[in-house]
Amino acid sequence: MTLQGKTALVTGASSGLGAHFARVLAGQGAQVTCAARRLDRLEALVAEIGQGARAVAMDVTDSESVKAAFERPYDIVINNAGVTYDGPALKTAEDDWNRVINTDLNGVFRVAQAAGQALVAAGKGGSIVNIASILGLRVAGNLSAYATAKAGVVQMTKSLALEWARHGIRVNALCPGYIETDLNRAFFASEAGQALIKRVPQRRLGQMTDLDGPLLLLASDASAFMTGTEIISAITRRRTRGQ
Repeated sequence: MTLQGKTALVTGASSGLGAHFARVLAGQGAQVTCAARRLDRLEALVAEIGQGARAVAMDVTDSESVKAAFERPYDIVINNAGVTYDGPALKTAEDDWNRVINTDLNGVFRVAQAAGQALVAAGKGGSIVNIASILGLRVAGNLSAYATAKAGVVQMTKSLALEWARHGIRVNALCPGYIETDLNRAFFASEAGQALIKRVPQRRLGQMTDLDGPLLLLASDASAFMTGTEIISAITRRRTRGQ
């Protein structure tokens, strides 16, 4: 699943999964562009990665910001930027709902559309990997906006794949389960977090490295005949009596 000679752009690359994905792609030979709002963090990341990596400021809620990052086509786009809101639906403010939908759903479309337009204009194919979530396929309490947005990303992926297959553009979704990151480590150390982990069939959280194989499969030519699919990294199970 080598990426030698490929160019790649990763959104939301200033921390967490995005930064990890950028490192993974670069490790397989891709020339990586790291995109996010926090340019200072991106510059530290590209200095670490080397290999011609570069940083570009991007706010996925701003169409002009997204368009500016696609002055050239990329062979691979990892559409990762996202936010969340944790709270009961009855008390979710409209501003909080809109913030999640505008970033996690509309933002994913803005990036995918700009990536697709650049590839079509250049007359070349490519791979777009939308980072969805297990919660796009099932739900959890207090995450209605996030689950709704991620479900939309899964359906958007299938729709774009159908439309853009004729251009040689593949669009697939990666749906991580519960992956441990700096942002959620404290929660998973709590009593509620430990209870959730017990519902994971493997009885453990996923690590970011557990996503490396699926990511590289979808990004590389190893999946040249795959489009419109979603790969699930883990599935939580429903509680049964006695558990």
